[in-house]
Amino acid sequence: MRSSVLSRPNPERLLKQIEAEESKQGGAKLKIFLGYASGVGKSYRMLDEARRRQERGEDVVIGAVQDKQSKDIQALLQTLEQIPSGMDQAIDLDAILRRAPQVCVIDPLATRNPSGSRHAHRWQDIQTLLRNGISVLSSVDLLYVEEYREKVRAITGRDTTETIPKSFLLAADDIVIVDVPTDLCLWRQGEKLTPTGISNFQERQLSELRELALLLTAEVVDAQLEFYVQAHGVAPVFGAHERFLICMTPHSNALTMLNSGERNKERFQGELYAVYVCESGQSKKECAEIQGYLDAAKEAGAIAEVLESDDPIAAIIAFARAKRITQIFIGHSLHNTWKQRLFGDPVLRLIRECEDMDIRVFPR
Repeated sequence: MRSSVLSRPNPERLLKQIEAEESKQGGAKLKIFLGYASGVGKSYRMLDEARRRQERGEDVVIGAVQDKQSKDIQALLQTLEQIPSGMDQAIDLDAILRRAPQVCVIDPLATRNPSGSRHAHRWQDIQTLLRNGISVLSSVDLLYVEEYREKVRAITGRDTTETIPKSFLLAADDIVIVDVPTDLCLWRQGEKLTPTGISNFQERQLSELRELALLLTAEVVDAQLEFYVQAHGVAPVFGAHERFLICMTPHSNALTMLNSGERNKERFQGELYAVYVCESGQSKKECAEIQGYLDAAKEAGAIAEVLESDDPIAAIIAFARAKRITQIFIGHSLHNTWKQRLFGDPVLRLIRECEDMDIRVFPR
């Protein structure tokens, strides 16, 4: 059982922030076009932005492009300078560094480099370009994000061995989700329309992928917001990423709240926390009950903590603000006790003081 009031910053997150800052030296920026599946139009959007940047006077080159190209993409490529690929279609990193453009287009992002290359993966080549002051435009499908690969495979049956880590996306300066209706995406993939349209099963699959892509984008935006807040020393604010907090007591419906919290965490790809504020005079039975709740919280994938405070509501509010919680789950008796009549209802106090969070009350 861990006891704390406020936790220290996550070392892994701080490391990611440092790496992101190092990759942005010289004003170089990374912009990624994310699609939920092939056929949404990522490459066209990316190359169209490259064209517009060139027309504004920026020095833009193409470092790598997809093998299969539509006529629209071929027309865009004719307006942009291309640096020939190196061995086995790997990008010629040295040639790009010598050319030293302001912006380089690298497509696709998730590619394994041939043996003997400077780096094993293309995303590592991009890090080198960023460190040398060259901004990068790139694109990737959800399938190729390592932490989402299993989820996509469960939905579509497709798999890949060429992936990028999610931490690379979190370090991006800008992420654009390229979204089109599912039937248009399937048509671009070569599926033929029948008199009844494209199968509902296929559209359902793509709808699930769209939802995952939106959640991933929200996580990237939230990471950018958190980095900005910490880098500039401003007060914490609430981001786009859902964070759930379960408040447990010996007499609460803790297991019901944990089950709901776990479902929501999986649904929104969010974070789940569970806290218990120590109270004096607890019986052995109550202590055992709380320990059981803490164990259940950890099994549900929650970060479980025990807080020390003479004012439980104040402790919960402080914890929630430090963790940037978006939703609080709390139990509440349907019957008023003499303490509530004398000192006021703690749940109502929590609701009043947390207007910027959603409070979900579980009657007991």
